[in-house]
Amino acid sequence: MTSKDKEILRRLAGRTAELAALPVQEEKRGLWRRLNGLKPTRPMVMIDQVCWNEMNVDDALTLQCEDPDLREWELTLRKQLYQWQHFPVDSVIENFFRIPKVIEGMHFGISPQEDILVGDETNDIVSHSFINQFTCIEDVAKVKMPVIRHNEAETRRRTALAQEVFDGLLDVRVDGWDPYLSVWDPISMWMGVENVLYALADDPEMMVALAERVVAGYMSGLDQLTEQGLLCEPQSLIHCTGAWTDDLPPRKEGQSYTTKDIWMFGLAQMFATVSPGMFEEYEIDICMPLFERFGLVYYGCCEPLDRKMDQVRRIPNLRKVSISPWADKRRGAEAIGGDYVLSHKPNPAYLVDFDESIIRNDIRETVRICKENGCPLELILKDISTVGYKPERLWRWAQIAMEEVQ
Repeated sequence: MTSKDKEILRRLAGRTAELAALPVQEEKRGLWRRLNGLKPTRPMVMIDQVCWNEMNVDDALTLQCEDPDLREWELTLRKQLYQWQHFPVDSVIENFFRIPKVIEGMHFGISPQEDILVGDETNDIVSHSFINQFTCIEDVAKVKMPVIRHNEAETRRRTALAQEVFDGLLDVRVDGWDPYLSVWDPISMWMGVENVLYALADDPEMMVALAERVVAGYMSGLDQLTEQGLLCEPQSLIHCTGAWTDDLPPRKEGQSYTTKDIWMFGLAQMFATVSPGMFEEYEIDICMPLFERFGLVYYGCCEPLDRKMDQVRRIPNLRKVSISPWADKRRGAEAIGGDYVLSHKPNPAYLVDFDESIIRNDIRETVRICKENGCPLELILKDISTVGYKPERLWRWAQIAMEEVQ
């Protein structure tokens, strides 16, 4: 590490520490705790999954470090500071820097085979065409059970480096594996979405066996992560939303966490087009062993769940339900009521054909519908592929959203 790289990072970390010490950070954590406890003060707002390639203004995101590892840390700090300046909404700046443990082997031994189409060379959002690798039940054996290994030496190296960089400014938190547990996302990448949908009807025996094999792999991986003390500590975020809560055990120094101490995130995006019955058979029933392991569950992503809440309600410890831009939010609110947080995803396309009145009316309508149905509400703007290279549109969306929820 050069003295120049260290100086750059310490300057960014110093500014981060100043912001983390502001009383507003704990105020926001308190608002999230009340929302996640189903007793909200007001709707909460977050922005994530931003098209950062279109955001750089006044070189605020221009990297200056030379070392590749340190450039990653620099980018993390710069994004956080940029967001706080331009679209903070209800994000929280913590007084620590996370260093992920170097965990190897949490995979199924099979990689997607695909063709990729790139629209914008500066954007990491690309189109995928996946090649089907599963055509008969014998192919299910291709899915291998995870074998978890902790590369302790590399974790120690990164931790020591971070402690040297951030000493006296930010705490260094060494964190474990955060549970993103989708069964059908990896299957869709091994087969292609269209092939999966046909196979659900044409070869249900193979698809049940394949899904159960993935669940078994996750269960084995979670057992190993727990035994080796490699699970994450209670999260700040769960799928782009605030995860602060009083309904999970408090953090204890030196404690190895179990799955009952943390949130999990589950989803079945490609099931947007299947019936509620098929959704229950292939997702809820098969994934139940995963859902049952965790203290709290956030469920859903882009798939519309407004017509499948009877099935979603079967998930134990469910706390948040995604209502995507393709769902009927009134029907979703009526089905959710006050039992869960309605995690509404405003349409990111509104940032391209930008019309303030449409954005304001959309948010206002969502707030009104949830108030009428007693729904705890969070607005999570995400999946932002482009703003037409006009970052001020995102800044303005944030201002409008905060005006409406406050």
